[in-house]
Amino acid sequence: MYLKRFYDEKLAQASYLVGCQATGEAIVIDPSREVAPFIEEAAAQGLKIIAVTETHIHADFLSGSRQLAHQTGASMYLSKEGGPDWQYQFASANDVMVGDGDIIKIGNLTLKVLHTPGHTPEHISFLLTDHPASDKPIGAFTGDFIFVGDVGRPDLLEKAAGLKDTMKKGAIELYKSIQRFKELPDHIQIWPAHGAGSACGKALGAVPSSVLGYEKITNWALKCDTEEEFVEIILDGQPEPPKYFAQMKKLNKVGPAILDENKPPRLNSSKMAEVQSESVLIDIRGMDAFVAGHPKGALFLPTGNAFVTWAGWLLDYEEPHYLLLRDETQLAEAVHGLRSIGLDKTAGYFLAQDISSEIEIQSSERVEADEVDPDNQDVFDVRSLKEWNEGHLEKATHIHLGYLQDKMDDVPDRPVVHCRSGLRSLIASSLLQKAGKNPVDVLGGYMALRKKREVVRT
Repeated sequence: MYLKRFYDEKLAQASYLVGCQATGEAIVIDPSREVAPFIEEAAAQGLKIIAVTETHIHADFLSGSRQLAHQTGASMYLSKEGGPDWQYQFASANDVMVGDGDIIKIGNLTLKVLHTPGHTPEHISFLLTDHPASDKPIGAFTGDFIFVGDVGRPDLLEKAAGLKDTMKKGAIELYKSIQRFKELPDHIQIWPAHGAGSACGKALGAVPSSVLGYEKITNWALKCDTEEEFVEIILDGQPEPPKYFAQMKKLNKVGPAILDENKPPRLNSSKMAEVQSESVLIDIRGMDAFVAGHPKGALFLPTGNAFVTWAGWLLDYEEPHYLLLRDETQLAEAVHGLRSIGLDKTAGYFLAQDISSEIEIQSSERVEADEVDPDNQDVFDVRSLKEWNEGHLEKATHIHLGYLQDKMDDVPDRPVVHCRSGLRSLIASSLLQKAGKNPVDVLGGYMALRKKREVVRT
């Protein structure tokens, strides 16, 4: 048996390639949208991808199942559980709908389907057996059901997709799924679809995998004695789901678009003024470059792991967007990140050298924490609700950065904006500037402010 984990740091998302080396057949579980690594690795190992599957209709990234099946001719194995509202709409005659107890054969390996609802109604897990070694299962691909140290949240359908009265029902189903899963042998390895940093749970561990026996000892969800206790804890303190989660649910259900290999074109400087006034120009040259001077109305987004999350929160899926890059080396990673959550409308890009004298430039005003006067200034805190509740300036107003664009009428002309350390507040500042306001951004954010100002806890 061959097993390899692929991990996308920006999405904290794991995919798995599982192959039978005796027959040369392989399956990919929960593939990300960038499918080349799976195809290349399979070829390097002398394997042919004959099947692709996923544990559920994902909310946090755009699935690569359809793309991988398109490029390899593999059959898709998709969940038929959850009822008519949770059926995949893009399955073809070449694909197989599977449910609890069904078996997927990959050479001398088998994957037994377990219906594990709670995170979503259609969620399934896969119990892997390597028959040449033993007829006892070795482990389970648990998707967003059981993580290392945590379990999948059951509130996303209500909070992100707007399906009312589903949180408590999902929590009860999740508890029952856990009790059933706990009956498996303690040696069962657990290979989850996410790690630390994912918004699909609230306490995910950073360790890539675990075993069921260890999770019974350490995972709070597996230690809950009653359904009532579990429901109360699982629904408390979950982070705000990014806005794009609702879009992912829709696209992953109806079928992600098949990608082409074309990269966005580089545009000349004469086009930048038009983009500046009529479209969204995303500046990813870096914080210092943006603060010093950027095209008026440009949206600042940080590179690194935060890029994809904030792009999903803030960009319109129906509108084209453009990139302003430091240099060409940033292009591939940026486009890959955007496409990983279905933001495919990157209409072109500019380089820093394309900012001509004809482009209207503005800078970002930033102040030290000791220059902030909450008694005489309008202070806005753009951190998460959890961070706000843990402590905030007494007279500050809270608006989560992800919802700022929806609440511009509540923000005065010259707000003083802060986050925890200064990154999110610069994003907020760029949004406020684009809306015609004149924000002041606090260097060092709340970490600097709390050393000098009275804070309260909710």
